Parts: sequence; C-alpha cells; structure tokens
Amino acid sequence: MIHSESLKKNKDFQHVYKNGTSQANRYLVMYVLDNPYGKNRLGISVSKKVGNSVVRHRVTRLIRESYRLNEMVFKNGLDIVVIARPSAKNISYKDAESALLHLSGRHHIIGENNDKEVSD
Repeated sequence: MIHSESLKKNKDFQHVYKNGTSQANRYLVMYVLDNPYGKNRLGISVSKKVGNSVVRHRVTRLIRESYRLNEMVFKNGLDIVVIARPSAKNISYKDAESALLHLSGRHHIIGENNDKEVSD
C-alpha cells in the first residue's frame, strides 16, 4: 500500500465507528471518515463468526489485496474500516474486490485519483 497506512489502535477503530458513515453489502460493511493526514488508513476486522483463524486471515488478505491493487482510484485523506460479514467465509478474490469497489462507489470515495487506471 503505497499511499496508505493501517489502522491498528482500538481507539482509531472506535472513532471511525462513532463518527463515520457506513454502507453494507452481502459480504462487507464499510465505515468511512475523513482524516487530517492526507493519506488513507485502512482497518480490517474479521470476527470469529466468519470462521477459524485460517479462514479469517484468508479473508483479511483478500480484502487487503483488493484494496492494494485498486488503491489509486480511492480519494485521499480517509480512514476506512472494512468489516467482513459471516457470508464472506468462502469468498473468492473476484467477489472480495467487487464488494469492496461496490461499497466504495456507494460512499462516493472512488474516482478522483484514477489517473493510473486510465493510463493502463
């Protein structure tokens, strides 16, 4: 993730939950909040309801990779928290990417920095 950091602290997650806006689809819930840092911070939460540690880690990797490969289309200066729903247990990469981009479109956080996408 070139232009992004990870959200790691519980207080940062709680701040986004309390003050951010949320959208959901079949596999994911996404909270978004503006931050003053000029770069995005991504937090991913996958509960035990999704599956055992192997399944949870796999879902986390799929979401992180989906974000990384599409990072250039996101607006900057956002705290983004993605929560996996239990239906994401057997999700494929294509479905994870589609769900992430769908929620990003619903939040209107896509499309401002897409110079790299146009040139590809």
